[in-house]
Amino acid sequence: MSMYIVYDFEKKRVAKALKIARKYLYWVQNSVFEGEISEANYVKLKMELENIMDPDVDSVVFYTFRTQKYSKREEMGLRKGGEENIL
Repeated sequence: MSMYIVYDFEKKRVAKALKIARKYLYWVQNSVFEGEISEANYVKLKMELENIMDPDVDSVVFYTFRTQKYSKREEMGLRKGGEENIL
């Protein structure tokens, strides 16, 4: 499946969230990731982020799509992330 995630973690946990997300998806911008992910890895990603987050302060939004066939992606300005190798 295709996925986008956006997160907002408190400063002391944001580096951990970044490291976890980069294991599964491509970094696009600060706290934004995209890519293809299996159901099993989606479960792992959610579990790992849940383990480090404080639900009273931090948040994560997951956007999942069966396919990118009907989607369009457009960029403007500075490219911050990319499709470098996933860790």
